[in-house]
Amino acid sequence: MNNPASLLLLVFFGITYLQSSYEKLFYWNDNVTWLKEHFSKTRLKNHVKLALINLVIMELISTILCFVGCIELLVNNGRLFGFYGAVFSAITLLMMLFGQRLAKDYDGARTVVIYFIPAVMAVYWLN
Repeated sequence: MNNPASLLLLVFFGITYLQSSYEKLFYWNDNVTWLKEHFSKTRLKNHVKLALINLVIMELISTILCFVGCIELLVNNGRLFGFYGAVFSAITLLMMLFGQRLAKDYDGARTVVIYFIPAVMAVYWLN
């Protein structure tokens, strides 16, 4: 294996998005209630469920691509699925960042950036 850092980042994002999408799906009503309040003063206030569905779909796509990318990296040192997993991870984080900025939750936006940095590193390393 020539790329252990990339593998670790793919595992990191796979676990992160798997847990995140699990929580969103199995605690749907709690999430919708909290998010409606969070976005009550934004343009998203009437579209919270649709935004959450889009976010969960992106998280699940990212999860699958990251884990398949791990397998591909281990089996034949291929980087295609991992690259797309990293790209989808970064796009998902940009969606979250947009929402946090829209809600004027600057601490939340800062937290998203902490995840975005390794996502961009993974995109770069797997390109």
